[in-house]
Amino acid sequence: MESIFAQEKQFDPKLADISAKMDAVEGYTQPHGTRVAMVADELGLAFNLAVHDRLTMEQAALVHDLGEVLMDRSYLKENRILTAEEYLDMQRHPVIGEQEAAKQGLSRGVQLLIRWHHEWWNGNGYPDGLGGEQIPLAARILRVADTFAALTGERPFRKPITAEDARRYMIEWAGIEFDPRVVKAILSMEKLFEVERAAGGQG
Repeated sequence: MESIFAQEKQFDPKLADISAKMDAVEGYTQPHGTRVAMVADELGLAFNLAVHDRLTMEQAALVHDLGEVLMDRSYLKENRILTAEEYLDMQRHPVIGEQEAAKQGLSRGVQLLIRWHHEWWNGNGYPDGLGGEQIPLAARILRVADTFAALTGERPFRKPITAEDARRYMIEWAGIEFDPRVVKAILSMEKLFEVERAAGGQG
């Protein structure tokens, strides 16, 4: 996928390597972690986040599914509904990722964003069941950026959805999974959707 930035961003080599391993475990055929980081940074700019906060969010985005790398479960690449046991197992990955980020020497801010990137606006996410503005803005941004990149990213067991379908999904789940303000911000990023239309068609 082409960058939505004027110039391709340069990421920390250590984190970029972890991100590539993450993509391999999850079965992405295109870089996922770097896409999440780029979309999240655009959203961070829209919310006027400080440079330091954007860097923390970028680092968390690159390795947000670090826990899945350590778990390395085969079901991550299978095109089926997870069993109840698998779903509970999968919910451990943000905490495992948080712990590994600490071991890797990443900041506490990065660790917590990794822990909370699956929290939902309505409180039904995991691992802590945070809701609304209990969830830090950067984590709410990561939730939206990760979902958008996942929906429009290709994996061996499924094709990406179109830009317009991704737009409809984000609208449908605003106020449930996603912070409505963050959804409004991503929907205003016309350049992002233009890139996705060019890559995947109108649908």
